[in-house]
Amino acid sequence: MLDLHPKKAVVNDFNVELVITWKVVRDNPYELLDILKLHEKYNSKDYYLNLRSADRDGRLLEMTDIERAARFIYMVKTGFNGMWRVNKKGQNNIPYGKYKNPLIADSKRILSVSSYLNDAEIKFMRGDFSKSVLEARSGDFVYFDPPYIPVSKTSSFTSYSGEFGYEQQLLLRDTFLELHEKGVFVLLSNSDVPLIDDLYGQIPGIRVNRILANRSISANGTSRGKVGEVLITNVGV
Repeated sequence: MLDLHPKKAVVNDFNVELVITWKVVRDNPYELLDILKLHEKYNSKDYYLNLRSADRDGRLLEMTDIERAARFIYMVKTGFNGMWRVNKKGQNNIPYGKYKNPLIADSKRILSVSSYLNDAEIKFMRGDFSKSVLEARSGDFVYFDPPYIPVSKTSSFTSYSGEFGYEQQLLLRDTFLELHEKGVFVLLSNSDVPLIDDLYGQIPGIRVNRILANRSISANGTSRGKVGEVLITNVGV
């Protein structure tokens, strides 16, 4: 979205902390930066782990949205490999990243994004992806970035966004088709697995593009590097 700079858009994500952060960057950038400067000042492994435990001891629910946004940005900036991942209880379990002098209070970036969000008409939502696109009309563009289908039965890294199994992948495919039939331009990314061909391979007007993508963030160091992904689209078909 930030590369395209749309004047009007809907952003939907399952991660409540991310949605809160978008809104705070838009509405309270200076207050956010004040807290981030404190996080930057006191940054350490112990400080990180203490703040991480806020989703275990009840402190998170007592925080203001500005404090939660600052916590989210701080943890992404200082957590291992810049990852955000939670367990089934919604508790972040990323270890400390040990970066040298991370830029936590990035004033230039935050103020720039805040300015854009205030100039544009951007609606932030959290919930059912199929409901977030109900108002999409012919000529609109929709991009889906779902939890990827595991490449093996033991792959469960996508559990950070909750349960997103076969039935949800079917609903995503059906939502894709509904938008396609309405004349909406659609792009969807996913892992390159046989299920993709079962879901999308025989649909007129839909193209499955296979690519090798660079993966620099992974829970397992051996899985970083070039990985097979797909870009599924009705654009230009």
